[in-house]
Amino acid sequence: MAVAEQPCYTLINFPSDSDTPNEMQLRADLEKGDTKTKIEALKKTIQMIANGERLPNLLMIIIRFVLPLQDHTIKKLLLIFWEIVPKTSPDGKLLQEMILVCDAYRKDLQHPNEFLRGSTLRFLCKLKEPELLEPLMPAIRTCLEHRHSYVRRNAVLAIFTIYRNFEFLIPDAPELVANFLEGEQDMSCKRNAFLMLLHADQERALAYLASCLDQVTSFGDILQLVIVELIYKVCHANPSERSRFIRCIYNLLNSNSPAVRYEAAGTLVTLSTAPTAIKAAASCYIDLIVKESDNNVKLIVLDRLISLKEHPAQERVLQDLVMDILRVLASPDLEVRKKTLNLAMELVSSRNIEEMVLVLKKEVAKTHNVGEHEDTGKYRQLLVRTLHTCCIKFPDVAATVIPVLMEFLSDTNEVAASDVLVFVREAIQKFEALRSLILEVNRCYIKTFVERYFRFRKRF
Repeated sequence: MAVAEQPCYTLINFPSDSDTPNEMQLRADLEKGDTKTKIEALKKTIQMIANGERLPNLLMIIIRFVLPLQDHTIKKLLLIFWEIVPKTSPDGKLLQEMILVCDAYRKDLQHPNEFLRGSTLRFLCKLKEPELLEPLMPAIRTCLEHRHSYVRRNAVLAIFTIYRNFEFLIPDAPELVANFLEGEQDMSCKRNAFLMLLHADQERALAYLASCLDQVTSFGDILQLVIVELIYKVCHANPSERSRFIRCIYNLLNSNSPAVRYEAAGTLVTLSTAPTAIKAAASCYIDLIVKESDNNVKLIVLDRLISLKEHPAQERVLQDLVMDILRVLASPDLEVRKKTLNLAMELVSSRNIEEMVLVLKKEVAKTHNVGEHEDTGKYRQLLVRTLHTCCIKFPDVAATVIPVLMEFLSDTNEVAASDVLVFVREAIQKFEALRSLILEVNRCYIKTFVERYFRFRKRF
């Protein structure tokens, strides 16, 4: 029967042209070399083990001559070494040498340097041998009381991982972490503790959240994100809890963190179909799009906003926000503008079409006041087509739109001018009452164009 390969959780890049180290030379360097030599030898040993070599003869050498050293670089390298080195014999039993290593773990968990303590705690999250973890549990618990937050937050993560993988090693972990959470002040530590309770004991997580609902807006964003996740899970599993926590989600729509606001808006939409909830979430999305500088983020949030109109009740709410949606046109990105115009056209109604046309006219004017650029021409073309659609969909605004569109007959963008010609032909056919206006405006523009042409000829 083939033995399954051990999982690899550490990736290390080594030059492909480097020489393959000699095991005997490595042994000599690890045993008799100075600190710098031992560091290089340990790096090469890690390289060989990562490439599939077993090197069982070097294990005891490293335990005897490298493990006792207090150099921080060696300490870091040893954490990688202990992570990847085979810790069991071919029959699956833990190697006796690892008992000595376990004692070294314990000493590092009691080391005065907070980085070494925290790094060791992070390393313990990757261990899959309960025999190695069991003697370390008292030291791990003690780290919850360390003065440095880096140690405490990694202690919580270690307890969470150990509880998830080997619950019998620390059966009181939820109670321990809940008590820790009550007295903790550091946000990263609180976040890790709350995250553990979210997955290990939701009742305790809910009890803590209920005790501090009024303070949630003052929490850090990393903790607020986990709180939003908890409320989402709890309210979907038990809809009766919605009324208890939905006010908290409303409050988080005003968080200083864009990530929290985005998640809160998405959660609010799933928890409530009330028009006030949909409007609050949509307004939050719009504000995020307007203020966010990253175009990829703008597009992601815009897609979420577009998805809201798939439900008729939500679409009616969005129709009242068309003018707010048009604020997104301030973005210079063409794709963002295109999606915004398409969304606005799908939502606009007779109640706000005139306001929308005014905004589009202003956008047209802006394109004349900026330097000619490929995207400027394409945006102008988008505006022409959008105004064209407005006229066809709402004939009442045609009289105010036609003069604006006729200006594009002399535009340097041939596609935009061509689109206007198509519109003029269609308008003459559809709007009998406006034929005289169209022809008059057309004559004026032709006259102006001819005059400009002759003035230009005279110069030369």
